[in-house]
Amino acid sequence: MSYYMAKTLAIPFEQALERTVEALKKEGFGVLTEIDVQATLKRKLDADFRPYRILGACNPPFAHKALLAERHIGIMLPCNVVVQQAEGGTEVSAVEPVAAMAPVQNPALAEVAKEVSVKLRRVIDSL
Repeated sequence: MSYYMAKTLAIPFEQALERTVEALKKEGFGVLTEIDVQATLKRKLDADFRPYRILGACNPPFAHKALLAERHIGIMLPCNVVVQQAEGGTEVSAVEPVAAMAPVQNPALAEVAKEVSVKLRRVIDSL
């Protein structure tokens, strides 16, 4: 099982970013954090890098279930979604929750991960 799901879109980076945020909202996710990797690398290292954003997506009801099922699971939240310039367009990828949570070995958490995986797959597929 892959640790991510992805799709390449034949649209500009900024448009893909907007479309991704909207698709996340439709599935009940909010974006808690947004890390502009390109700007950070330029500022900290004076390094040029492709447009690359990490979105920290959270679906509050599922985050709550996960936190109730596993006390320390907050170290693995929120769900990261990456929007990056790629050959042929813009790639959007998301963490695969089932793969990410597998090492925890908690059946209740595994069920939450399956549900979140379905939602994130719908986000990626809808783009």
